[in-house]
Amino acid sequence: MSGQEDSVAAQVVRWQAEHGRNHLPWQNTRDAYRVWLSEIMLQQTQVATVLDYYPRFLARFPDVGALAAAPQDDVLALWSGLGYYSRARNLHRCAQLVVERHGGHFPRTVDELSALPGIGRSTAGAIASFCFGVRAPILDANVRRVLTRVLGFDADLAVARNERALWERAEALLPHADLERAMPRYTQGLMDLGASICSPKKPACIVCPLHEACVARRSGNPEHYPVRTRKLSRSAQSWWLLLQRDGQGRLWLERRPSPGIWAGLYCPPVFADRAALENHVAQAGLARAPLQDLSGFLHVLTHRDLHLHPVVAQVEGSALLTGAEQGSVTGIGWFAPADWPDLGLPAPVRKLLDDLPLLPLHPTVG
Repeated sequence: MSGQEDSVAAQVVRWQAEHGRNHLPWQNTRDAYRVWLSEIMLQQTQVATVLDYYPRFLARFPDVGALAAAPQDDVLALWSGLGYYSRARNLHRCAQLVVERHGGHFPRTVDELSALPGIGRSTAGAIASFCFGVRAPILDANVRRVLTRVLGFDADLAVARNERALWERAEALLPHADLERAMPRYTQGLMDLGASICSPKKPACIVCPLHEACVARRSGNPEHYPVRTRKLSRSAQSWWLLLQRDGQGRLWLERRPSPGIWAGLYCPPVFADRAALENHVAQAGLARAPLQDLSGFLHVLTHRDLHLHPVVAQVEGSALLTGAEQGSVTGIGWFAPADWPDLGLPAPVRKLLDDLPLLPLHPTVG
């Protein structure tokens, strides 16, 4: 191990103990369930948001057995608003496999952890490091940024062999001694540096503990790292949402198909344009009053901009299917406002439904 590698690990461990984040509710524990839950929630989600969801999730599902035994709808309902709902589905399935295959205890090795749904190499490394003191690297977005800058690693990470090479460099930097103490602090320290100091734009290099060792800082171009030439392509799509409301204030909701956007979640029927929505209403003979257009709004996904256009239809009755009981069986049905908090609803749909009772029905479009 080179002097630089030894110095990097030691400085990160020391800095984390003195200046890093040590107060978060999933820290200072070796409980793999709690660490795993926090790691999955923190994927693509800000800490401030997770701080709101994490305690509520633990209150409802205090251990892996409780989560495994819960219906998926309960998990999705509690996850509603965190986004990236495949995480919730994988979370539920992972809990079931931990119970079925591992007796309710998370495995201790990176390979075994990585074999579970929703746990990639980086998340597996974090769990193994935090809970079991395993000498394992991680490369989440924050850590990847820190390490590429420190190492001056400017190879294109869109190329698989370069990504593998960075994993090797990351492993070489890991501490060797006193792993039970050093590994959790080192792993957390890299995360903390990326979150607080080594930011994507205008990093605070002057207060970074790796100031002297950092190749990118010495070169004067830290914002050049990491290098990834393949950019995510974005697309835009319009969805017309049919809010069918009956005389009791209930709404017709359908479970979204899988795979696809909001798979497994409840949503009003979706149409590609207003003409298709109007045709459906006319053919089904649903509306007893003119349709009402609500204000459209934009919902931004990772790779797509969803332009949502809600349209309210006051319907004649709800004889086709009635009650949340029918919906729980078929994934389709009439749901009263009292049912909505317990449903897995996408965040923009939940907000739309929460605001709906406040909106007077004054027909604007025939």
